Amino acid sequence: MQIFYWLALLVVIGMAIFAVQNSTAPPVVIKFLIWRFETSLLYTILGSIGLGILITLFFWVPRTIKTSMRSKELKREVKNLETVLYKPASLGQDRDKIKES
Repeated sequence: MQIFYWLALLVVIGMAIFAVQNSTAPPVVIKFLIWRFETSLLYTILGSIGLGILITLFFWVPRTIKTSMRSKELKREVKNLETVLYKPASLGQDRDKIKES
C-alpha cells in the first residue's frame, strides 16, 4: 500500500510541474454534443487526468471492497473448519488418556 502512496505523490508532482511549464498555453475549444467550451490547454489536460483517476477509482473501489469481504469470509470459514477438524481430535486424545489411567 505504501508503494501506492509514493506513486500517487509522483503523479501529483508531475502534474504540478506540467502545470507550471504549460501555464502560457493558448486556449482550446472543446465541443461535446451541444456544448462548447473554451478553456486553457492546461485545464483540459489536467481535467482529463483527473477524470481518468476518478473513473479508475470508480471501478477499483467496489472490486476492492468485494475482495476484502470475500477474504474475511474465507478466513472465517478456515477458522471454523480448523475448529471442527482439530477440536474433536483433541477430545479423543483426552478420552484415551482417561482410559489408560
